[in-house]
Amino acid sequence: DNKVVVKRNIKDCVFTDLFSNKKYLLELYLSLHPEDTGITEDDLTDITIENVLVNDLYNDLGFRVGDRLIILVEAQSTWSPNILIRSLLYVATTYQNYINERNLDVYSSKKISIPKPELYVIYTGEHKERPRELQLSKEFFKDAEDISLDVRVKMIYGDNEDDIIGQYVIFTKVYDEQRKLYGRTRKAIEETIRICKEKNVLKEYLESHEGEVVTMMMTLFDEEQI
Repeated sequence: DNKVVVKRNIKDCVFTDLFSNKKYLLELYLSLHPEDTGITEDDLTDITIENVLVNDLYNDLGFRVGDRLIILVEAQSTWSPNILIRSLLYVATTYQNYINERNLDVYSSKKISIPKPELYVIYTGEHKERPRELQLSKEFFKDAEDISLDVRVKMIYGDNEDDIIGQYVIFTKVYDEQRKLYGRTRKAIEETIRICKEKNVLKEYLESHEGEVVTMMMTLFDEEQI
């Protein structure tokens, strides 16, 4: 039935499913750090925060590179500086989990060792200005002379259409176009998949997971609709 209403944030579902696969997660990492050619799938550990309860904190994607890097990535289609606040909470929770898992003593006089954080937002919406970075102190405390805490988030717009991030951004834009034509329906989803495969956009992922993608996008209904 082409009139079934699909979940509003289906693009986020595809983002999460796509990068739950270590193959594509490695591609994402190498698009951020092309110089790090020695990294393998085994070096990457999924540390995405899961929401056990309805109002729990959760993020789109978090992964650790050995014990030297923590990378948190959000996919966002609506422009909002509040991503900085969320990123602050995500990184704090991620470090808390890291410390707990290793039984590190933050009250010890000996300095503990923690991975370096990198925070990214893959932005897929429309915005007149395209800053390369958002900074907590500049967005929320412009008039303050001295800030004890700051967060910097690097913005990614999928400018390189050949890498996995650029292809995900193209996928979201194709879906937006099809949604305008067919509404939030199965037809819009099927046309999005067809067009992306023809354009060689996430082709391997869509061909091998097409049934799951359609099911995922069709069965998760918009909360308001429920």
